[in-house]
Amino acid sequence: MALAITDATFEEVVLKSDKPVMVDFWAAWCGPCRMVGPIIDELSTEYAGKVVIGKVDVDANQEFAAKYGVRNIPTVLVFHNGEVVGKQVGVAPKQTYADSLDALL
Repeated sequence: MALAITDATFEEVVLKSDKPVMVDFWAAWCGPCRMVGPIIDELSTEYAGKVVIGKVDVDANQEFAAKYGVRNIPTVLVFHNGEVVGKQVGVAPKQTYADSLDALL
């Protein structure tokens, strides 16, 4: 399962990570988010130990969603060394997300 990331843990888990980080910005009421969620969970298992993969519930944690201009959900951001290096808005095939991670490994 993907790690639950909050505004309180975002800096430590995402920005200070020595591994690439994939963050899914989502909300419980969002239909497309429910389609992306299982893909993110699968990737978190497949890339365990190599990549940090987490989810931010934008209803409960708005600070970093606002900071990174997340206006539509689901939005998946990929971070490397604390910087955004990839972005996918809306639902995409699993391979799209995997390719963005593979490029950093």
